[in-house]
Amino acid sequence: MANTDRPKGWHDRGYLPHYDGGAIAQFVTWRLHDSLPQPILVHLKEELKIHGIENISRETLILVEEFLDKGIGACYLRRLDIAAMVRQAFLFHAKRKFDLFAWVIMPNHIHILLRPLPGIHLHKIIHSLKSFTAHEANKILGRTGAFWMREYFDRYIRDKEHFQKAVRYIEKNPVKAGLCKEPADWEFSSAAERKRLERQRPAGE
Repeated sequence: MANTDRPKGWHDRGYLPHYDGGAIAQFVTWRLHDSLPQPILVHLKEELKIHGIENISRETLILVEEFLDKGIGACYLRRLDIAAMVRQAFLFHAKRKFDLFAWVIMPNHIHILLRPLPGIHLHKIIHSLKSFTAHEANKILGRTGAFWMREYFDRYIRDKEHFQKAVRYIEKNPVKAGLCKEPADWEFSSAAERKRLERQRPAGE
């Protein structure tokens, strides 16, 4: 019988390759269902193949993230009530299912840097977060149907330098997209959360 508790390593679920390495840090991105029309995604991949790009998955992600920052689609995450609900889901599961290092809720996508706790698989964490938040968001919006795109992108963190680079990328995403001037100005982010906690800390600590 297969050991279902063992990390899967490289695997795919029909669309994108994923890496489940157990308790290692992972930079994960997922997006709203209407944030990137499928024909555009197919076109991006075909262009990369034409130019002989070797790491198609990595380069596709770079192009996808540039496109997402344009704010295409309904951008439901702009709504304060929905963004607050998603933030609460992150903070609720932190320390229960994963260590949470950095995160940002953009208008049509999410970046999160986390490390699964021992014995908890990355794909189960993401499925749980997406399933709960999709259900709650649809209730708020009074709608049914897909909320998130089915797949997600993940990149495992190689070393300390890569980790720090990932944190900077995540927290500066709203600045890069022209949504604010400083990372902590974006309310739904780890940068803003860290600033709030610092303000609440008693003087002298």
